[in-house]
Amino acid sequence: MKILTVGTVAFDAIESPFGKVDKIIGGAATYISWSASYYTKDLAIVSVIGGDYDMESLDRLRARGVDTAGIEIKEDEKSFFWSGRYHTDMNTRDSLDTQLNVLLSFDPKVPSSHRDAEILMLGNIDPTLQMKVIDQMKNPAFIVLDTMNFWMEIKLDALKEVIKRANLLTINDEEARLLTGEYSLKKASQKILAMGPQYLIIKKGEHGALLFSKDDMFFAPALPLEDVFDPTGAGDTFAGGLVGYLAQREEFTFEELKQGVIHGSMMASYCVESFGPQRLMELNDVMRMERLEEFRRLTKF
Repeated sequence: MKILTVGTVAFDAIESPFGKVDKIIGGAATYISWSASYYTKDLAIVSVIGGDYDMESLDRLRARGVDTAGIEIKEDEKSFFWSGRYHTDMNTRDSLDTQLNVLLSFDPKVPSSHRDAEILMLGNIDPTLQMKVIDQMKNPAFIVLDTMNFWMEIKLDALKEVIKRANLLTINDEEARLLTGEYSLKKASQKILAMGPQYLIIKKGEHGALLFSKDDMFFAPALPLEDVFDPTGAGDTFAGGLVGYLAQREEFTFEELKQGVIHGSMMASYCVESFGPQRLMELNDVMRMERLEEFRRLTKF
C-alpha cells in the first residue's frame, strides 16, 4: 500500500537540558517518512521548501524509497523554521521562534501519480490545507489526521470538517481535553469518536498512548529509556511507524491498530535518543526487533 504524507519539511533549532543544536532538518513529513520507510518503500510526500533547504537530505529520503515529486521548491524563499527550548521534564517546551516563510503561500497540489494512495497521512498543518489534499485524492482506504491545540483555538470549524473525513485522529491528552471539555480521557474519546473518526489515539508522551474505538480501548506504555535528548518529532515518528506497519499489513482492524501503536512507540523511542531525525537514520532491522522484544517483556504478564 502506498502512503502519501502531507506536512512540513523544515529546519529546527532545539535546546534541551542535554544540549543545543542551531539548525537541523525537521518537519512532520520528514519524521513520518523516515519512520515509515522501515516498513514500506511505497512512500510519497506533498510539502513545500525554500531554496535554502538541504537538498542532500532529500536525496537521503529518496534513497529510502520516498517519492519527493510532490515537494514544491520556492527558490527565492526560505523554508519553514521553528526554534524551541524544552524544560527539565522534557514534556513541556517554549517556542522561541516560528518563521512560516514558504508556508504562508502553500497551496498543496497532489501529483496525479499519488492520488490513488491507499493511506493518507495528514501531518499537523492548517486544516484548510488538509481538506484541500483530501479533496484531491481518489478514494483513500485509510486517512490518519494529526493536529494540535493551535488549530483547535483558531480554526475549530475547519478542523471538525477534516475530523469527519478521518479514519484515525491522533492528538495528545491536553488537546483531547481542549477539544471536548472533558477531563476524563475515556469520556473525551467517545465525544471525539462521535465527530466521525473510526479510531482515536491519545498520546501521553513518556506515559504512553491510548487507542480507542467505539467499543474497545488499548493502552501502550512508552519504553523507559536511559537517554532522552530531544522529543521533537517523536509524535510524527510514532505516526510514521504506525502507518508504515498498517501499509505492510494492509488491514485496518482494531487488532492491527494495537500492533501499529506498539510499532509507532518503538520507532518514537529511537527518535528521542538524538537531536533531530539522526537516530532514525541509523537504525537497522536487528535494532528494531530488539526493541520490540523489550516492549514485549515490558507488557507481558
